[in-house]
Amino acid sequence: MSTLDLPHALNAAREAAAVAAEVLLHYWRRGVVVELKSDATPVTVADREAELAIRKVLQAALPQAAIYGEEFGHDSGGDQGLLWLVDPLDGTKSFVRRTPFFSTQIALMHRGELVLGVSSAPVYGETMWASSGAGAWYDGERVQVAATSEMAQAVISTGNIKSLTNDARWQALGGLIRDCNRSRGYGDFCHYHLLARGSLDLVLESDLNILDIAALAVIVREAGGVFTDLDGHALNLDTRSALAGTPAIHAQALQRLSSSNVKES
Repeated sequence: MSTLDLPHALNAAREAAAVAAEVLLHYWRRGVVVELKSDATPVTVADREAELAIRKVLQAALPQAAIYGEEFGHDSGGDQGLLWLVDPLDGTKSFVRRTPFFSTQIALMHRGELVLGVSSAPVYGETMWASSGAGAWYDGERVQVAATSEMAQAVISTGNIKSLTNDARWQALGGLIRDCNRSRGYGDFCHYHLLARGSLDLVLESDLNILDIAALAVIVREAGGVFTDLDGHALNLDTRSALAGTPAIHAQALQRLSSSNVKES
């Protein structure tokens, strides 16, 4: 293909996620032995086999694209600026503790821009996908973020925020929680799915990597939301935080977080 065929690529990503789901469900039923990687994070045979299954589908469908995967790293290729971003089992800790909050995340980046994403949570029972200009979809039905514009009506969810406790923005987060309607900690894929479906209004995380959120960012964006890092910057391969929300609530949260950093300096 001389130009990117987004529908073809999206179909491949959905197929790859479905193949990975079979692997994950197999090991979910039988259990796995847990190993520790060099950074002390857990990994299992389910992670590795799911990524290999995903790579096989993606390479066949889009051989000109490189693949950056959680378990097998960044391969060569991508001479047309195409890069698949793959986390075969996002939420390994949940998986090994028998909690259904884990998922497969597959996104495609074209010349630095995220253009499609598939988020599959097989045990939880949800699949969402999106591609640039084509909207966000939940099990075949188009979805949209809520119209929430007032913080007093907003529902906020936090994920990994450990490093934020050492940051001046910790107090700003406290203010957001104090002023919002409700706060929860759904975490992982779950709160981004809820955001895209209009069930909550803001998600904050300070400790993640791009593979965790690339697909989810496309989904939230195509559902009408805004997805940046905590500093308001566009996502890239070095992204380590997330701020996602309805346009109005995202803007208010970013202003508060930014103001707290200014006060500290």
